[in-house]
Amino acid sequence: MMPVSAFADGIIYNVNGMTLDEDGRVVRFNAMIVGSDGRVVKIFNMGRRDRLPEGMEWRADMEGRTLLPGMIDAHGHVMGLGFQLSHLDLVGTQSLSEAQAKIAQWGADNSAKWIVGGGWNQEIWGLGRFPTAQELDAVTGDRPTVLERVDGHAMWVNSAALEAAGITRDTPDPAGGRIERDAAGNPSGVLVDAAMALVSGKVPQPTPREANAAFLAAQRYLLTQGVTATADMGTTVDDWLLYRRMGDLGLLDIRIMSYGSGVETALAVGGQGPTPWLYRDRLRMGGIKLYADGALGSRGAWLKADYADAPGQRGLGFLSDDQLGNLMVRGAMDNFQIAVHAIGDRANQQVLDVIDELSDTYDGDRRWRIEHAQIVDPADLPRFGKHGIIASMQPVHQTSDMHMAEARLGPDRLAGAYAWKSMLENGATLAFGSDFPVEAPQPFVGWAVAVSRQDADMLPFGGWQPQQIITREQAWAAYTIGAAYAGFAEDKFGRLAPGLRADFIIVDRDPLNVSTSQLRGTRVLETWIDGQRVWKAGEEAAE
Repeated sequence: MMPVSAFADGIIYNVNGMTLDEDGRVVRFNAMIVGSDGRVVKIFNMGRRDRLPEGMEWRADMEGRTLLPGMIDAHGHVMGLGFQLSHLDLVGTQSLSEAQAKIAQWGADNSAKWIVGGGWNQEIWGLGRFPTAQELDAVTGDRPTVLERVDGHAMWVNSAALEAAGITRDTPDPAGGRIERDAAGNPSGVLVDAAMALVSGKVPQPTPREANAAFLAAQRYLLTQGVTATADMGTTVDDWLLYRRMGDLGLLDIRIMSYGSGVETALAVGGQGPTPWLYRDRLRMGGIKLYADGALGSRGAWLKADYADAPGQRGLGFLSDDQLGNLMVRGAMDNFQIAVHAIGDRANQQVLDVIDELSDTYDGDRRWRIEHAQIVDPADLPRFGKHGIIASMQPVHQTSDMHMAEARLGPDRLAGAYAWKSMLENGATLAFGSDFPVEAPQPFVGWAVAVSRQDADMLPFGGWQPQQIITREQAWAAYTIGAAYAGFAEDKFGRLAPGLRADFIIVDRDPLNVSTSQLRGTRVLETWIDGQRVWKAGEEAAE
């Protein structure tokens, strides 16, 4: 029997339930009472002869299936995912020619004035270089085209787009960015980091209706993957207004922990500090997203030493120490949480240095966040255990990047790469996510990677840098209680316990009692938020 009302006490029973307690220990149960306010009243074990409690207005028999707390993605981009689902998607293309064919087909099927999309990765293509404007011209003609690299830190554009933006050989590289050039000094067709803004500002903006559709597509996809809450890293004012619009219309199911795109955005939304939780704990802007460097794949990550495969290059530091410190102070003085993107070892050092400097003045429960923390000098790893720092990391980046990381850094500089176990051993809080749409928001894939450091083919044997493997419970905690704590939401959701939101998923296997490859293949059957089913496999419309 399914719930008959969104505001009635009910019981979930005959379930293989499991959650973590606040200390990360596994708690198993077979029944759960959900209150009319959408919160857990009680979890418990019923014997075969026990009768269901009286006074329940609805009952749901889960037929012995496995129930877990909803998964939380600690780092994603909601609207980026939504627009990826509606734009040209090059993720998974294996060669330049395959990408060109896909671009040509999309252009023929769509009448938009600009071709917009992303997901390309020249490393997977085995190109050994960036693609060029001429290679894009061959399949787009004079139709302006902008295609973001899979990591969002580089943009492939055609000649028409360069012309629309007025980019010539005389255009200087902007601070924090790079215009790739050919041997003659002409723009070659790829813009890195801050240089992307030279073209992106010329792209026609989506209409409100298109943005609404993109959000709903992103939300539905996240729910299919068992993600009931996410951090939204880099929320714009327009994004915030859209989320409020969805909430006002009763269409906001997923919980969004929003981090404003810079100080000014956070102040425009929050005024003098974080917003309250809205829509039954579904939306809050509590922090600010900043950037210290770019990405490893585009050689924009800021390193302490030269790239092994590009002598003379060390990437891009986006801000001076003073600039970063000033921005962090502006946010911290109004009690916004600060989350800083840092991928290279020099960028991570910079953020750690600034946190050290600010922590005496801005003390208390700040929960400074370092996003990605992919390449860290081993000498800096112990510093993550100070000042309540949260290491917000994405397991699948490791399997996507491992071969590229070896090429970029060489074998002797990998000891602090994607160092999940070291983070925990040094006392940092670990929060896991996917960085969607850079990677697919598939938490069970990320969970499997965290405990194996192997890709979908279970390679390399024994795992890549296997000394950084963590336990199954530690990885689960990073996707639930750690991710909630990272967003100041541990008193709202992240586990199943009395008083917390009844956000849970039904899956097709017990993730603690299967092989790593089976863990990776876990299927979500149902997704529930506030004790109400919002998605079920095989049903087109959300319940």
